[in-house]
Amino acid sequence: MSNKEFKFDYGDSNRYIIKEAIGKGSYGVVYSAYDTKNKENVAIKRINNVFEHISDGVRILREIKLLRHLKHPDVVTIKDIILPPSPKDFRDIYVVFELMETDLHQVIRANDDLTDEHHQYLLFQMLRGLKFIHSAKVFHRDLKPKNILANSDCKLKICDFGLARPQFTDQAQTIFWTDYVATRWYRAPELCGSFFTKYSPMVDVWSIGCIFAELLLGKPLFPGKNVVNQLELITDLLGSPKPETVKKIRNERARRYLEQLPRKEPADFSKVFPMASTGAREVIKKLLAFDQDERISASDALEDPYFVGLFKSSAEDIAKPLSKLDYGFDQKTLREGEIRELMFREILEYHKDAKKQYMSRNSSHVYHFPSQVDRFKMQFMNLENKGSGSQGIRSASSLPKQGLAGNLVESALLGGGNLSTSFTGATFEGPSSLISADAIDGPLSQSFSMAKGTSYLGESIESELDLSSDSFMKMSLDSQNKDDDS
Repeated sequence: MSNKEFKFDYGDSNRYIIKEAIGKGSYGVVYSAYDTKNKENVAIKRINNVFEHISDGVRILREIKLLRHLKHPDVVTIKDIILPPSPKDFRDIYVVFELMETDLHQVIRANDDLTDEHHQYLLFQMLRGLKFIHSAKVFHRDLKPKNILANSDCKLKICDFGLARPQFTDQAQTIFWTDYVATRWYRAPELCGSFFTKYSPMVDVWSIGCIFAELLLGKPLFPGKNVVNQLELITDLLGSPKPETVKKIRNERARRYLEQLPRKEPADFSKVFPMASTGAREVIKKLLAFDQDERISASDALEDPYFVGLFKSSAEDIAKPLSKLDYGFDQKTLREGEIRELMFREILEYHKDAKKQYMSRNSSHVYHFPSQVDRFKMQFMNLENKGSGSQGIRSASSLPKQGLAGNLVESALLGGGNLSTSFTGATFEGPSSLISADAIDGPLSQSFSMAKGTSYLGESIESELDLSSDSFMKMSLDSQNKDDDS
């Protein structure tokens, strides 16, 4: 089949000009690039050997599908996936994202002078994005500052849906959290102690509460060393859970552990968060309720008095329902060829002409599409051989980790000089319905700074052996029993 028969909408082979490596993780490398078609800077993630491990291929497929369906201003966007030359034998994929300057972890480290107006706007965006995600009945399950991308104009976007799961019933469903490896510091207490057999989207609300508290404090709120220490830190702040909350816990060992803990009173939030406004402290209390049944939802949190007169949500924050058929692959044991076919069909969603041509003919036919993949491989190999971008490359562990360090962004792609670490004078460019005129003229116009060459301290936890919750509960109970016997 001649290439002349095809006139696809993805442009010619010179559409993307690759610049330098800006991020690296277990799944591949992220490069900054310039899109000559849309005249904008982008980030391109090369994911190597997608089908080497079936579980990784399924996870990446799920994440790509979710991001295509979850289109919202507060969720990171996949702009394109490079079309492979053949659907039968490709191994790597190249995912094109919108370019973001940094992540919220870097912002927290670089800024100790954010105002209450900053806090309001940043929390509003996180809650609005989470409301949208939850309206699609999706659990993110891995929210932390590293997974909230940021620009110097204070715009945020939720990323990294590698652990996300769709839910197709209205009731909280039984979920096996065997792959739940999110950073411990942002886990809800019901996950720390394996309290329930069923969970709700409130696990994400807890994480947002922890992130917001970190914004106010400039450091993690619950930096537990293990799950038992994590629960100790949580109860130090919130006090002991109410007896009726403890009775709901089905895990007998976890319930006994909480019942045997010394009684604690809640901490004084005005002392824990001395620089925070009263409204900010009240919101944190609602986001960090120990009992998931008492925790406020993202939708209700947006109606909190803390946001009155500043922001308002809209009907656009409600997602279209996901199709259970689209995620049927999660319920099956797939072979490599089946995942490759599903992945190729997902890539075709970004190439309408190619999709029409491919679907209209016998899928057993060997197709060869005009593709940029071979040229990309050569460019990336040259960059790696030269060691381009080796200084300041960030660590990433899942698909859309394309947040950028401040010294690697926009001006470099446009041929300008080095960026200043202080992005002063930038203002919000969001819809007028989201922010009042007074807020635009006020302290919010002072955008925040970006840290350079920083690393995520919390990531070190993920490389350690994390004993299961039950194991720690058993160790703790055994120790207490020995003390009682003596």
